[in-house]
Amino acid sequence: MANSKAKYDESNIKTLSSLEHIRLRTGMYIGRLGNGQNPDDGIYILLKEVVDNSVDEFIMGNGKEIVVTIGDGLVSVRDCGRGIPLGKVIDCVSIINTGGKFNDDVFQFSVGLNGVGTKAVNALSSKFRVVSYRDKKFFEAVFEKGVLKGKREGEARREPNGTYVEFVPDFEVFGEHGYNMEFVEKRMRHYAYLNSGLVLTINGQSFSSENGLLDLLKDETGSDVLYDVGYWRGDQIEFSFTHTNNYGEEYFSFVNGQYTSDGGTHLSAFREGFLKAVNEYFQASYKGEDVREGIAAAVAVKLKAPMFESQTKNKLGNADIKPWIMQEVKRGLDNYLRRNPVAARALQDKIVQNEKLRTELNLVKKEAREAAKKIERKIPKLKDCKLHLGDGPEGDMSTIFLTEGQSAAGSMVSARDVYTQAIFSLRGKPENMQGAKRAAIYKNEELYNLMMALGIENDIDGLRYNRIVIATDADYDGFHIRILLLTFFLTFFEELVTKKHVYILETPLFRVRNKKETRYCYSARERDEAQAALGSAAEMTRFKGLGEISPKEFGQFIGENMRLVSVDVQTLKGVPEILSFYMGANTPVRRDFIMQNLINEL
Repeated sequence: MANSKAKYDESNIKTLSSLEHIRLRTGMYIGRLGNGQNPDDGIYILLKEVVDNSVDEFIMGNGKEIVVTIGDGLVSVRDCGRGIPLGKVIDCVSIINTGGKFNDDVFQFSVGLNGVGTKAVNALSSKFRVVSYRDKKFFEAVFEKGVLKGKREGEARREPNGTYVEFVPDFEVFGEHGYNMEFVEKRMRHYAYLNSGLVLTINGQSFSSENGLLDLLKDETGSDVLYDVGYWRGDQIEFSFTHTNNYGEEYFSFVNGQYTSDGGTHLSAFREGFLKAVNEYFQASYKGEDVREGIAAAVAVKLKAPMFESQTKNKLGNADIKPWIMQEVKRGLDNYLRRNPVAARALQDKIVQNEKLRTELNLVKKEAREAAKKIERKIPKLKDCKLHLGDGPEGDMSTIFLTEGQSAAGSMVSARDVYTQAIFSLRGKPENMQGAKRAAIYKNEELYNLMMALGIENDIDGLRYNRIVIATDADYDGFHIRILLLTFFLTFFEELVTKKHVYILETPLFRVRNKKETRYCYSARERDEAQAALGSAAEMTRFKGLGEISPKEFGQFIGENMRLVSVDVQTLKGVPEILSFYMGANTPVRRDFIMQNLINEL
């Protein structure tokens, strides 16, 4: 406990410079740090902040190409916009609350309205270089960890107007890290969809779109749609929509080009407007869950004064935009349905089918609940935590570990944080749910209990834990259980994955130790390095399962330095095909694939 009588006087009061504040309170500016294994990790935010500025130039009618290069730890971005005014280059990349985006005449629909983004990139980079080209002249500034190290200016007769930025994320801040190019390419595709006519080139690969969000939804859903993708573009809103055979709802929402992964008021308005438009067109009173079950939609709005819930801008908070968005959605959907009677019939058939399935499901739910009441017990195999998602900042750290058997669960239960970490123990391999109907969950006791433990029976709005961590042994049985659980989630609760709630726990495969030091190794390479460092007399242990790791040891693997791999879906259209191939009925094609890729370890 802190000493309540500790000295508190003028000497305790500190004033940090903006540079010091960014480096000390990094999370306030770029969210999480991470090492590049999650698309929301800080190194991707650094890239986004620089590219956002270049995209804003395009939006204002300046420059149609942005070139990004990533390699050997160095990131560079070159646009063909107007270039930063030469006399303000240093200020614009190093002094907070300095920039042109406070002027509505210059930047009308920008994401970076607070003059922080590029300054944070500068402060968090071991090397940061910016060059502005304007009217055959240039100004260059070089920084290290936000501190100016050099500047120069001169003639640049052959260079087109624009800005060039290069940076190296600081190892002291981010540690060992690396860019996953799949994540970067997905972000570039989003930029292209949202800015028709813009060409983004990343390491020689170009991305562009002629039809905006229409292209986005077609690329995401592929041919697995019940009717042709609908599309509407207004002055400040653009959206596309269709329905698929998938469970749940899938949305891609954007504000001024920023992907709002957690939605916000613009997405809520779209959902309400869609329901009202459907009921008015069909002169019905369908329920929202029936109208939206299976929907896939993309929504982008442009706002002069967007209000986000954090610096990372994942959720929009503007309350006054709902009425006009709902009107635009009703107008666009009504226009589409009147022009496409075949699509209108397909949509109505889907709604009626959803109603029927919901009624049947409610009967199964009732039977399952009545059976549960007779037993009168808590959810078996669940060791719950005290704080859950929605219980403030600590609740945002809530995690449930899905473990394999009682031996692994025993070590984790003893080592966990009882406030934020829950354990759900599986009896063995869960049932393969590929191709099953939702009613099958209620006929499977273990998966039903898992669903109830997570709080997602109706939708993921009731999710009780921010992170769902699959913690199985690193062997064939453990990998099989991982795949079966992912099949369950992707079949019935796809949003858990697309909204980044599902993770895989990495635990050490080896322990190497001598009398002075113990090292835990996650690969054969790390094991060999540890043995070389600790000497030939060092003892090496191979962990065959999580149950072999003692509670005392396990605590460090699920604590502050816990290694998690985020489960991510690059495109929705590939999910049904992949699940069908790997988890569906045995076929000669799959047999041949297994035989061709079989690894003989004997």
